[in-house]
Amino acid sequence: MSKIILAAGALVWRKSKEKKIEIAVIHRPKYNDWTIPKGKVELSESSIACAYREVIEETSIETEFGMYLGEVKYQSLDGPKQVSFWSAQVVKENTFTPNSEVDAIKWVEAAKAAKFLSLESDKEILSKFNKLKYESKPLVLLRHAKALSRDEWQGDDDDRPLDSLGQMQAKRLLSIYQAFNLEQIHTSDAIRCYDTVEPMAKALGLRLEVSNNLSESAFKKDKEDAFDYARDLIKSDKRALLCSHNPILPKVLNKLTKKSDVESDEEKLYPADAWVIHRIGKEIIQIDRIDAPTT
Repeated sequence: MSKIILAAGALVWRKSKEKKIEIAVIHRPKYNDWTIPKGKVELSESSIACAYREVIEETSIETEFGMYLGEVKYQSLDGPKQVSFWSAQVVKENTFTPNSEVDAIKWVEAAKAAKFLSLESDKEILSKFNKLKYESKPLVLLRHAKALSRDEWQGDDDDRPLDSLGQMQAKRLLSIYQAFNLEQIHTSDAIRCYDTVEPMAKALGLRLEVSNNLSESAFKKDKEDAFDYARDLIKSDKRALLCSHNPILPKVLNKLTKKSDVESDEEKLYPADAWVIHRIGKEIIQIDRIDAPTT
């Protein structure tokens, strides 16, 4: 049995001058087809990092990622393929140079784009996209990367550092979360949280917002502080990331979604896992999960 080829891509969209939603479709001379930007996941690469990279490589378009659109499976010329897709809004259109892989880009109205797409699997993703509320903003709830266990650490728990795996995870977070075009990064003042997001914040040129209200020690004293902090970020309409602890984040997510139509994720967050809350204004419309980067 052939091994499944993992791939990822994004449905890239913009608003036209007439305020209509348009999507980018690309022509691949090798297959003589019109399709959505996508490509194979590289070794140790996450699917969303692959999707972000492929959009830039194939279209030269800079985007900010939105909601996860799901996955499709089909038989390609190279074997069985499984492709994960996200929505991605245009931030900047750079000059496109036709090449042997992609020789043309066409912008078509999303509502009429199905007839331009060659693959049925692409049409399936387009159909999902057309049912979405497009202009959502993400709030990422990230658990800190893997730290030394409490048994291995003799000092104050807030000072417990990342272990070697956690340090590697922290270095790889940028490849994932740059896709969301973050405007703010907030973190607990615990060392293991700060060190998880500091490399990413530095690379993105963002000032870290450090708060004791997101720490475990503060949570033991007042469980409302972390929730109030996250709720304020929901209201802020910023593309933001919040790094905190496993005892805190599930409770925050459950409380944030309590009055929404979206069910909370019941699965445990492992070190460097995250939930992405997509919202329009104060309305939460979807929650996606992103696994820790592989190393």
